[in-house]
Amino acid sequence: MARKDALLRLTSRLIARRDALRKALNGDLDSFRKFSELSVVGDNVDAAVDSANDEICSQLVEIESRELGQIEHALQRIAAGVYGRCEFCGAKISEARLNALPYTNSCIDCQRENERSGHGHYHEPDSRRWAKIYDKPSDEGEADSPINLSDFEMDFSESR
Repeated sequence: MARKDALLRLTSRLIARRDALRKALNGDLDSFRKFSELSVVGDNVDAAVDSANDEICSQLVEIESRELGQIEHALQRIAAGVYGRCEFCGAKISEARLNALPYTNSCIDCQRENERSGHGHYHEPDSRRWAKIYDKPSDEGEADSPINLSDFEMDFSESR
């Protein structure tokens, strides 16, 4: 029962954050559009400040969008019943980590390894799925034959 309560609490936190991000992104984009419509450049300094502000706004929108995607992914994992498991090694993600970062998809060890190797932690499982595509053995004489999709196999057993 405690696990179910914790899961409900984390789900409500994720939903609240998702809704706040959606509202913020909608407001950011609306204000960005209105500002760009009114863009009357005074001098070079004003243009430089406007350009810097546009860049900062763009980066904030990108960060918020990425977090929103991670939250949506976590909510899908909750619905699928696999939330709380690392997408890389399958180990249980610690409760402290989930409380600190409820949309995480990796245990701390895999996260450290991903950071050490320079890989991102959110999109990595998709690229790992590509590694599961295998060529069927072919004869050497078939080098110039047309490619047929049935010549490839893919294991979907661990897909979302």
